[in-house]
Amino acid sequence: MSLRQRLENLTVSQKLLAALLVLLATVLLVANLAFISAAYWISRENTAPQALHSLGRLIATPALSREALASPGKAAALLDTLESFSTVRAAALYGSDGQRLAQLPRGEKLQLPERAEHLNEWRHDDFRASKLIALPQPGQAPGHLLLVASSQLSEGFYQGILTASLVILGFSLLLWMVVARQIKRLVTRPIRRLEELSRQVTREENYALRARRGNNDELGSLAEAFNTMLSRMEAREQELKRARDEAQVASEQARQLTKETRHSNRKLEMEVQVRNKIEKKLTGFQNYLNSIIDSMPSALIALDEQLYVTQWNQEASLLSGTRLHEALNQPVFLAFPPLKPFLNLLRRTAERHTVEKIERVTWIKDEVPRQYALTFYPLVGVSGRGVVIRIDDISQRLAMEELMVQSEKMLSVGGLAAGMAHEINNPLGAILHNVQNIRRRLSPELAKNLEQAQTAQVELAAVQHYLELREIPQLLDGIQQAGTRAAKIVSHMLSFSRLSSRTLMPCELTGLIDQAVEIAGNDFDLTESFDFKGLTIVREFDPQLGPVPVTANELEQVLLNLLKNAAQAIHLRERDDEPGRIILRTRLNPPWAEIQVEDNGIGMPEQVCKRIFEPFFTTKEIGQGTGLGLSVAYFIITNNHKGQMEAQSSPGAGTCFTLRLPLQQTIAEQGT
Repeated sequence: MSLRQRLENLTVSQKLLAALLVLLATVLLVANLAFISAAYWISRENTAPQALHSLGRLIATPALSREALASPGKAAALLDTLESFSTVRAAALYGSDGQRLAQLPRGEKLQLPERAEHLNEWRHDDFRASKLIALPQPGQAPGHLLLVASSQLSEGFYQGILTASLVILGFSLLLWMVVARQIKRLVTRPIRRLEELSRQVTREENYALRARRGNNDELGSLAEAFNTMLSRMEAREQELKRARDEAQVASEQARQLTKETRHSNRKLEMEVQVRNKIEKKLTGFQNYLNSIIDSMPSALIALDEQLYVTQWNQEASLLSGTRLHEALNQPVFLAFPPLKPFLNLLRRTAERHTVEKIERVTWIKDEVPRQYALTFYPLVGVSGRGVVIRIDDISQRLAMEELMVQSEKMLSVGGLAAGMAHEINNPLGAILHNVQNIRRRLSPELAKNLEQAQTAQVELAAVQHYLELREIPQLLDGIQQAGTRAAKIVSHMLSFSRLSSRTLMPCELTGLIDQAVEIAGNDFDLTESFDFKGLTIVREFDPQLGPVPVTANELEQVLLNLLKNAAQAIHLRERDDEPGRIILRTRLNPPWAEIQVEDNGIGMPEQVCKRIFEPFFTTKEIGQGTGLGLSVAYFIITNNHKGQMEAQSSPGAGTCFTLRLPLQQTIAEQGT
């Protein structure tokens, strides 16, 4: 424990006595120091100069001064007589010529000047009290005596100071003991009595005890304040007792009230539970209705009579880009700007209670134009009239309708083609058969022909020569080629109109595509007056795509047709700065397996691209195309394989045909 902590833990009387003792010691020490300093100052400034002056006058008598200045030995003898004077620290005697004759050192030797003319300068720099006395000589220059006073006080002085200090210290201790006795009587005892009283009150909890008043000092005021505190605590204790008694009475009354309120609380709890159940059901029903509204594929918007939004489902947020909290309580033309042109119809619906329909509008969504149908229903409720707006996306429906129209057109044309094929097949067969018979009957290799020629007296060689001169064999070849071509057209028409009953087998598309490319290279290099093998074939096959259920020969026919069209489109380009290129792709895109045939040919305008799958539609010159190639390919993909076929093209940018074939599981599901 430090000294400071020990001092702080002392009692009040011990702290006072310690402070008084320190004060007495400090006063005694300061008084002694002050007395010694004053004695030193008086000795230096008054007593020592006077003693030096008196001693100097004594030596300055003519008899002594003449004898002392006679020789250095006499001068030293004179200075030796001054050694008994304690006030003299040092002395020096200078002759008439100013030379130092003798010096009296005491204690540490002082550096006194050798010459008298240097004495004034030395006295000016030295701090000791000194006296310079002139020694007159008849008929000669006077000598000089330098006396230097001592700065030390005598031992008797210090002994007297010590004796006086001890006497004062003894007297101070007696006084301190008297003061300590009075402090104990006047301060310590009253404080201890208050301490004992407070402990007794704490121990016995008896607030009726009182402290003695004592003197009219601070301790007396403290005792009075302590008594006042005890009186208030006694009064507070009595009040607490009364309050305790009243609390007991109130507790009994509260028990009775508690019993009564329990019954009321039970009734209230039942009512609250019933109300909570009703609120939960209402909340659940509201959430259920909101979920139904949000789950609808149509955008639903409810408006009040002022055409402010009161209901807004999730599809409306997706269509307009406005969130629910942003749309509520806003005018509909601000929440959904595309509806602004229909404000008059909305007002008429709310006022006349009529249903208004807009069959088709075109809006841009995700930078793509889409078709929508609008229906405005009148709304009558407790809060007043209003309007319900239903917005349906009919883009897919319109596309399906167009596809159905196309399918019906193809079915009707297919039926017509089947009838025409049966009617044309008979005369075609007769034409081809007759051409064959003409060739046989003009052949010199048949014996029957030679026999009939001899009967008619005609030379078959001459007939053959005539026929060759008139190019009859070439005409027969043309008839046969035309008939064969017509037969192929009829065969395509029958294939187009005939329902497929073929079996689909898993097939690797990459091998089938490579085989079609090989066949296309052999078929088109001479007949079309361009080299198919000179085109660049780029293969981008998806390694994740496995076997796909198809009819191999039919799909090969479709691919050959697309390759032929791509090669012809590349051949028709006016600029040859870019080499011809056909890109063949396969891709796994569940539930489809996709095949793409893309070329960098001349491309097609939009009006042509819409009709390329129609039977007998062709952009080629007369005699170069039948217009059934793409229609038959479309029929094979969509009808026989239950897939999809589409084309994307623009003039000068090439064409890309996409075939989508269902995967194995899709085919299985359709079969079941």
